[in-house]
Amino acid sequence: MAAPRTAPATIGWREYVRLPDLGIGPLIAKVDTGARTAALHAVNIAILGEHDGRLVQFDAVVDEGSHAIRRCLLPLHGVKRVKNSSGATEERCVVETEVEIGARRWSVLVTLTDRGDMGVPMLIGRSAVKGRFIVDPGRSFLLSAPPVTP
Repeated sequence: MAAPRTAPATIGWREYVRLPDLGIGPLIAKVDTGARTAALHAVNIAILGEHDGRLVQFDAVVDEGSHAIRRCLLPLHGVKRVKNSSGATEERCVVETEVEIGARRWSVLVTLTDRGDMGVPMLIGRSAVKGRFIVDPGRSFLLSAPPVTP
């Protein structure tokens, strides 16, 4: 007998997310059902190793409002051709990591790209929210509270 599926929760077009495997977050993410995959702001992206054991190393911002950078290392899931926001096609490294919004946590494929000019460091695409969430495009931060500042 299959485990009962959790009913979809409603999220806003922006939510705070955490990437617990990387020690990153909370970050503001834009929930974009027009995008297929998730994308994370990353710089200094480098593929290490050859063939089956390849890893991708990259630098990412640690949390919202911080300029602290964390060097991350994950297995390379693949390389994908993606149309960016200006319509140009680019190749991006794809990694798999856990993402957390509110009390929900699941594994997501994420492309790595420089989102420095995009306003938010992460985009959550439709493949990450499908079957898990209903998106209310008129509201923000329905499942995630802003981080508490000391």
